[in-house]
Amino acid sequence: MFSNLPLNALRTFEAAARLGSFKSAAQELSVTSAAISHQVKTLEVRLGAMLFERSSQGVVLTQEGEQLYRQTHRALLKISRSLESFGPDSASQTLTLTTTPGLAASWLIPRLGGFYRAYPQFSVRVDTRNELVDLLRDSSIDLAIRTVSRDDPGLFRQELMNERFGVYGERGLVRSLDSASVELIDLRWQIPGALTINWQTWCAAAGCESWLETARIRQFDDEHYALSAAVAGQGLVLASNVLVADSLQRGELVAYRPEINLPGPRYVAACVPGRERQPQVNAFLAWLVEQATNMALP
Repeated sequence: MFSNLPLNALRTFEAAARLGSFKSAAQELSVTSAAISHQVKTLEVRLGAMLFERSSQGVVLTQEGEQLYRQTHRALLKISRSLESFGPDSASQTLTLTTTPGLAASWLIPRLGGFYRAYPQFSVRVDTRNELVDLLRDSSIDLAIRTVSRDDPGLFRQELMNERFGVYGERGLVRSLDSASVELIDLRWQIPGALTINWQTWCAAAGCESWLETARIRQFDDEHYALSAAVAGQGLVLASNVLVADSLQRGELVAYRPEINLPGPRYVAACVPGRERQPQVNAFLAWLVEQATNMALP
């Protein structure tokens, strides 16, 4: 029944499509790039369809290639998970979650112990890549926690928290703040949609545009490092109320002019429709909602 299935070619194609590169697929599979190209070409001849558009810049999936990739990826992932079920029970009870490094470090990881105490049968693997994962293409990811400004009709989503941006600093720094020589921690926030979060926007709302003419600015490209610098008293930070909530509760940071804040996007948990019914995903979603509900946001 399955004797004529080109399993090796399909596995090779899946790796090349997922990674977007014959060279990367060759490294993953420990073969040469020529071997990858040969397997893909053999599959294209068998199917009578081009799976990749090739150019000097690399390879891009065609419409037929995208369709085959999604089907092949899901099938191979299902086989892999079926094989895992023959191992220790914990292997099939692992949830793979993707989120930003800042949310993971400042909000999620400190709370995970509570999840493990409530659900000791489950394990969570946290993926903190900064790039947005396409959940419809990468079935290895069970759940994503992300900020959104609009809904994606192709995904199941669970609302978690609304985000706002304010200014925070170490208590002593805020108490003795000299507006003539203020130090600002600048973080280039990557905000979805048309929302603009920066010092220029906040200073305009607060009526202190003169800060931008004299301030010493310390730049960071990672939320966790920027917040650590603020806790260490290195300046005021314009930050998400979600990410600073625990630092405020511990007294490491205090709000500066809390009446001035900028609207941000929403935090949601998202997954491919139907996956929310899996036991580990369902349990984690319920726990996330509880954590978001119980957290007193500034």
